[in-house]
Amino acid sequence: MSLNNIPNLKHLETNNFFLIAGPCAVENEEICFEIAEKVKSVTDKLGIPYIFKASFKKANRSRLDSFTGIGDEKGLEIIAKVGKQYNLPTLTDIHTHEDATMAAAFVDILQIPAFLCRQTDLLVAAAKTGKHVNIKKGQFLSAESMKFAVDKVRESGNTNIMLTERGTFLGYQDLVVDFRGIPEMQKNNVPVVMDITHSLQQPNQTSGVTGGRPDLIGTIAKAAIAVGVDGIFLETHPNPAKAKSDGANMLHLDHFEKLMNDLITIRRAIL
Repeated sequence: MSLNNIPNLKHLETNNFFLIAGPCAVENEEICFEIAEKVKSVTDKLGIPYIFKASFKKANRSRLDSFTGIGDEKGLEIIAKVGKQYNLPTLTDIHTHEDATMAAAFVDILQIPAFLCRQTDLLVAAAKTGKHVNIKKGQFLSAESMKFAVDKVRESGNTNIMLTERGTFLGYQDLVVDFRGIPEMQKNNVPVVMDITHSLQQPNQTSGVTGGRPDLIGTIAKAAIAVGVDGIFLETHPNPAKAKSDGANMLHLDHFEKLMNDLITIRRAIL
């Protein structure tokens, strides 16, 4: 369950949780650089291993007029530029098997969206790039069933796998987190990540724009650390109200450092 072979991942010797964080989507270069610089500064100070994330495109939007990206290659180039500028590992989502090869030329970790975690051709394509693969647990799946997603990647010749919990559907417009799923998925001998901000989404709103409960970010994050999660995933922005995607459940960048300090305190208490 080692993270040692992720390029440029620092501070592993601290035995802290690791962090995957950034904007939901690449909006422009300036926003990505602002977020990466702030988060890197805090994580370097606190000794938290940090992976920069951003989606180069958003393919599963509710409405046709929703923001989907600034162009595939342009978005990927900005993510790669952030990684190079700040000497950070990088992560992005892929949605088709064609995306896998394209994105692998720019980033270190390919992420499988929750809705697509059972898509065999996508998992196999991601595995065959040789990159690390982060598989988000579907909102409709049990933690136990994620072993089959892990098996698909392993049996395709790639052992660099993470699993991410992001809540389970409760009715149509809410998600709940069953924290029993974290140790259950850890049985696969892979790092398990808690996606804090997506677990607080309120999907299927009549407006076609997803809502959220950012006031509960600290609650979910602290509980995840307390039960022994390996990593934390969150999306953050200097002005969530103006973010072009998923702003309703993002952490304001100004609140980031306090949350990390709180989580480190809990981490130290349980070790």
